[in-house]
Amino acid sequence: MKILQIAVGIIRNDAGEIFITQRAADAHMANKLEFPGGKIELGETPEQALIRELQEEVGITPQGATLFDTLEYQFPDRHITLWFWLVESWEGEPWGREGQPGQWIAQSELDAKDFPPANEPVITKLKQNM
Repeated sequence: MKILQIAVGIIRNDAGEIFITQRAADAHMANKLEFPGGKIELGETPEQALIRELQEEVGITPQGATLFDTLEYQFPDRHITLWFWLVESWEGEPWGREGQPGQWIAQSELDAKDFPPANEPVITKLKQNM
């Protein structure tokens, strides 16, 4: 059983839009939408992993992040802990650095069915806190 710790960035602009990317066709939960982020490496804090992952995946450097939620999710083959960070200031302009499609979606338009199931509680919370 894989045990994974994941740092996730909820990148929100001044217009109340969230930057979303699409998972690769060959990835776990293929083609689903996702908040950018990735695995926390050995010796990294969740916040350090968030900064590294957002630089690697979407080309931005967060200027601050607030822990929004932490969730645990059990899949048949893996147990994941997700650290969701709200990022509202950054350097650079987000884009899919790894070739993944990226887009801005109004926070009110986020639809949990378009995301992996582990994201549903966070999407519900985001829609309640606009």
